[in-house]
Amino acid sequence: MSESNYLLAIEDLTVSFDGFKAVDGLNFYMDRNELRVIIGPNGAGKTTVLDLICGKTKATDGSIKFKNRELLGMAEHKIVHSGVGRKFQTPSIYENLTVFENLELSYPGGHTVFGTLAFRRTPEVIARIESVAESVYLKEMLEIEGAFLSHGQKQWLEIGMLLMQDPELLMLDEPVAGMSPAEREATAELLKRICENRSILIIEHDMEFVQRIAHKVTVLHLGKILAEGSMTEIQQNERVQDVYLGH
Repeated sequence: MSESNYLLAIEDLTVSFDGFKAVDGLNFYMDRNELRVIIGPNGAGKTTVLDLICGKTKATDGSIKFKNRELLGMAEHKIVHSGVGRKFQTPSIYENLTVFENLELSYPGGHTVFGTLAFRRTPEVIARIESVAESVYLKEMLEIEGAFLSHGQKQWLEIGMLLMQDPELLMLDEPVAGMSPAEREATAELLKRICENRSILIIEHDMEFVQRIAHKVTVLHLGKILAEGSMTEIQQNERVQDVYLGH
């Protein structure tokens, strides 16, 4: 497949911090509607890659193309508006607002000052909120304040807030950390379902969870790709066992 046909094409991506290359000449490609998981030991550069894609960290060299459009040098909010959504490890919701209000704030109508002033709670907005809430298991909790949700429900709400913007690439950093076994199972089903019309890039350490969801696994080590393939192939890779899985 040519570079232009990938949803995300990263080439020769490098970022240095005081001479240390956290990401070192990375080449990484994602298809449309793909669920990819990045694994690797601490310090491998996993979160840094997501930071580079969303513009939080500036690259030293290389290219990041999303739908064949260069993201490097683009402002973070413009990257979001181009169709890239990012969720960090710790849930970032408005705890004093209800689930409905959290989702409403994420509705893509207030990207400009005029848009914010002109925003109205139309039947279309309400229908969108109810649809997203149902997809993230929160349809019956729309009037509950964020502070009263469980840890897993807060994670789902933040995913829902991103889904309100209908991103074509959704990036999640350890989405099931701290979840109960039942919540992890529900999250696996959620991600497999919402991947039907978007790509999802996940950083995760829970190998059982990765086995359940990943179309393809990328192993990072010292800022470079150590291996790529199915989870079965990764588990049988001796280099990966030595560097990561064996520990």
